[in-house]
Amino acid sequence: MIGNLDYYKVFYYTARYGSITRAAGELSISQPAVSQSLRHLEQELQVTLFQRTSKGVVLTAEGRALFTHVRRGYEQIEQGVDLVRRMQNMEVGEIHIGASDMTLQYYLLPYLEKFHELYPDIKVIVKNAPTPETLELLNDGRIDFGVVSEPFDQPEDVECRPVREIEDIFVAGRRFMANKNKMMDFQELKALPMIFLEENTSTRTYMDTFLREQGVELQPEFELATSDMIVQFALRNLGVGCVVKDFAVPALEDGKLFELRFNKIIPKRHFCVVTDSKTVLSEAAKNLLKIMEIG
Repeated sequence: MIGNLDYYKVFYYTARYGSITRAAGELSISQPAVSQSLRHLEQELQVTLFQRTSKGVVLTAEGRALFTHVRRGYEQIEQGVDLVRRMQNMEVGEIHIGASDMTLQYYLLPYLEKFHELYPDIKVIVKNAPTPETLELLNDGRIDFGVVSEPFDQPEDVECRPVREIEDIFVAGRRFMANKNKMMDFQELKALPMIFLEENTSTRTYMDTFLREQGVELQPEFELATSDMIVQFALRNLGVGCVVKDFAVPALEDGKLFELRFNKIIPKRHFCVVTDSKTVLSEAAKNLLKIMEIG
């Protein structure tokens, strides 16, 4: 069994410098205190570790055998301490973030760019996932924080901060020009081919819930994995796409798509940054959240 670890620290510095005087100076303790610690260690191990010479102290055979292992362990500790200090100084480290294509592209990306300019040696790992999966990653401790979109069931330990407003719209191309500038009722969507995101997304959940409140149940002709693909399908006149407006802005501005108008407004929702109150964030994660003006 290992005894007092302070004895091994004194042993390490004495063996390293071959001098009780230098070891005392390095450890900021008195020479008698060094000598006493070495005597205690020799008594514990029941061996002689040093022999005195005119120039200082020299390791015995047993002392050399012990020093080989103590040096390796102590230097590993020093490297660990140095690594922790470098992490605190933002010289090394990594951040794990959960984000969907949408939250990454239309909220998080500019902040990551700024963070990388300030701290180029910090590794950023983004786990691309829809809101439900991001919340699971956060609960499992596999990410530092997530950027998600409403709606979602907020777990008890999760702190949520709305950071950006988003708007859901329906878009269509020239095949559906008869509906341009027309004030529509949501019931009329039943007669049109619809393009939606897959069911495991917050966007799909939100729109399904909203339409159900209007008495509308839709069975989309196309269910896609990404909002970008919804825009592409709409551009090819394959149906009316339900999408967050940011994705459709270029096509709307070019006149390739138009936005359908309805007699009732679709309520806006938000991107949110979620953190787990049980998780102790690294300095890297804290600094990124500061850049995002959160925390």
